[in-house]
Amino acid sequence: MELAIIIVFILGYLFITLEHTIKIDKLVPALLMMSISWALIAFGLENFTEWFDSSNHKLVDGFKNLPHHSENHGGSKTSWFENSLLHHFGKTCEILIFLIGAMTIVEIIDHFNGFATIKGFIRTKKKSILLWIMCILAFILSAIIDNLTATIVLITILRKLIKESKDRLWFAGLIIIAANAGGAWSPIGDVTTTMLWMGKKVSTFELIKLLILPSFLCMIVPTTIASFLKPFKGEFTPPDEDSKEVKHGSTMLYLGLLAIVFVPIFKTVTHLPPYVGMMLSLAVVSLVAEILSARQFSLNQLSTSRNDEISGHSSSPIFRALSKIEMPSILFFLGILMTVAALESLGIVFNLGNSVQKAIPINIFVILLGAGSAIIDNVPLVAASMGMFDLELDNPVWHFIAYSAGTGGSMLIIGSAAGVVAMGMEKISFFWYFKNIAWLATLGYLTGACSFLLFQSI
Repeated sequence: MELAIIIVFILGYLFITLEHTIKIDKLVPALLMMSISWALIAFGLENFTEWFDSSNHKLVDGFKNLPHHSENHGGSKTSWFENSLLHHFGKTCEILIFLIGAMTIVEIIDHFNGFATIKGFIRTKKKSILLWIMCILAFILSAIIDNLTATIVLITILRKLIKESKDRLWFAGLIIIAANAGGAWSPIGDVTTTMLWMGKKVSTFELIKLLILPSFLCMIVPTTIASFLKPFKGEFTPPDEDSKEVKHGSTMLYLGLLAIVFVPIFKTVTHLPPYVGMMLSLAVVSLVAEILSARQFSLNQLSTSRNDEISGHSSSPIFRALSKIEMPSILFFLGILMTVAALESLGIVFNLGNSVQKAIPINIFVILLGAGSAIIDNVPLVAASMGMFDLELDNPVWHFIAYSAGTGGSMLIIGSAAGVVAMGMEKISFFWYFKNIAWLATLGYLTGACSFLLFQSI
């Protein structure tokens, strides 16, 4: 039965990687392999000889001899199965609720056109200076609003500044590298770092302290080299446009960013799970958004918003934001994380981790994990690694995994969420990116990795 579950995972993951070829959204195979994997465990539970206790990070003693069912809630295979399923679902939902909160705050900012404030700060007409501005903004913004959203925001701004599509491709490629580098050193900058943070593998302060320099080098090296390349020579002429300024846009931008940054502080002070702080931040941002919207609500809007009124939501920013968040991504994460949890519960991931530690040095494995994340989505790779190694909080290995998984995906355009969304927005081809940007991303990744290992050895 274990073999059947592994085959389901491999087939499911194959369909995920071929998403753009077979034209089926990746959430479909993710949800299918999650459901089938747990169903197969339920059907074959009586025959399993090993079970992994995720709470204590060890195999359950004597699981093979436990009865299938037990009277009076005693130890049994069924009780371990039900408790493990509930445990993993709870931990997964903590991450998903956190992501939903962050996505909603970003959509509320966008509802007020708050990101247009950033465009107002860009005054240069030199391509090389614009490259530096974009990469530094990507590095900083991705640490606050995550690398995916930062990429969307900056490419949207880029379209308002550079008319030629062929010129934007180069800027978009460097934005991907900078956004992934920026997301790696922040607990809220990338799904994988959020997973490690919420899984109590890394703490906020140590993550920033250990990874900000390697991540910065990962961004600065490709940007420096690229600034000397031909596509970034000369000046650009922004296209003419009628920019409509939305009232309260800058207010909501600063409030939203502060609210997201507040979450790690709230966790540190209260020791509550991060999703509680994110819900508090969402409530505050939503309250201010509702108040500001109510002030500019007019009788004219009242007469033209009949359909919204009938649904009982009027022009509520929170409702509109919730209707625009990336629910397919949320369901995809649910499917992936719960599938890996199924493999973990059977002890497959734990045993694989023990084999890896005996076969190769762990740092070499982590570097290969980063390279693998360029081909395979980094979420399941990090989820699997969390079940492989029994290491204490803030062990350097966890931080190295955060760096490698977060930045290694830049080496191929399909290797990160930021790359995939840029690919769609600017119609970047796989081979164009591989030819022109991949070598820059690889240099940045290896430079950051070497600097991390060097500082750990001192």
